[in-house]
Amino acid sequence: MYNSQITNQLVPKFKEKLDTYEPKKSHLWVLGVVAVLVAGVYAMSHVPPFAVRYNAAMADDENVSKKDEPKKVPVLDAADYDRRMLALANNPPPAIPVTNPDGTITTPPTPSYLWPVKDDVYPKAGALLPFNRIVSYYGNFYSTKMGALGEYEPDVMLAKLQAEAKNWEAADPTTPVIPAIHYIAITAQGSAGADGKYRFRMPDEHIQKAITLAKQIDGIVFLDLQVALSDIRTELPLFEQYLKLPEVHLGIDPEFYMKTGAKPGSVIGTMDAADINWATNYLATIVQANDLPPKILVIHRFTQNMMTNYNQIILRPETQVVIDMDGWGFGAKKINTYNHIVADEPVQFTGFKLFYKNDLKSPSTRLLTPTEVLDLSPAPIYIQYQ
Repeated sequence: MYNSQITNQLVPKFKEKLDTYEPKKSHLWVLGVVAVLVAGVYAMSHVPPFAVRYNAAMADDENVSKKDEPKKVPVLDAADYDRRMLALANNPPPAIPVTNPDGTITTPPTPSYLWPVKDDVYPKAGALLPFNRIVSYYGNFYSTKMGALGEYEPDVMLAKLQAEAKNWEAADPTTPVIPAIHYIAITAQGSAGADGKYRFRMPDEHIQKAITLAKQIDGIVFLDLQVALSDIRTELPLFEQYLKLPEVHLGIDPEFYMKTGAKPGSVIGTMDAADINWATNYLATIVQANDLPPKILVIHRFTQNMMTNYNQIILRPETQVVIDMDGWGFGAKKINTYNHIVADEPVQFTGFKLFYKNDLKSPSTRLLTPTEVLDLSPAPIYIQYQ
């Protein structure tokens, strides 16, 4: 192979010959040949190996090809969305036509079901629901009594969460499970604080910790707001920097939305459709401005008055609304609350919360199983453990 070392040896020798040589007319062709050889040796020493040149040419072709290709835009599979929403509804099978004694056939009327929601809108492409089920751990890093996030060391907590996710995936193999960290980013508290709002905002490092933990298990994050005597319009914008991340979503707890001015915990709070619509519009603006997949909003509920005017909630392609049954107790009580408070007032998706400790208080002896929860109509798509 030609290289610069060979060139450095050959060129001086040819130069010496040329300096002392008196050309004759008949030898001019020899000089021409020599000049071509020297030029060829020099050129070959400066030409990259074939593999390098070939790969460079291929890269150029690929870059040109990529420039010519239109950008691939995600597309929602609307047919799969409809199938999954219908499956979640868990409606009874159609009634069988009856043959009368005279040979005529009576076809029972088709009942009208609440689920799937008739006014639903197709979400923007990239939506997580209903293509996945979300299984989350709830809590706060300052408290060992508010849920699994603060009760267990991070490695133990993540292992338990992943084990629960596998249980739900086994109960419904048709729906992949995404684990989630549902972190209380604002907690209602017993003391008024400097501004008299009875709420405490978590430090940035705690929110970043929640995001980091979720990344370790390929999960997502929910930032939950207990606004107390403050309001959603004041508190939500403070978390915009995190909500701009595609993996961060929102939770709101009406139990601690104290519009009457009462101290948190003294009475159960309330939230209206107008508040929810403001929140989903705010999230939609973030989604549009940053070209993000839809944001999920989880709203906790276990009483009638915790959420008012449910039928005025506006559904948007940029957001997905989950009403989460947040009550604790024995199985039958929880199912009854779900049926009358969540299922009877349909919004879009439903969730179900399971308490490792409170759900075992007497007379209860065990938690509801994934199969029992999935038998509900509609089947919850969001599951939370505290």
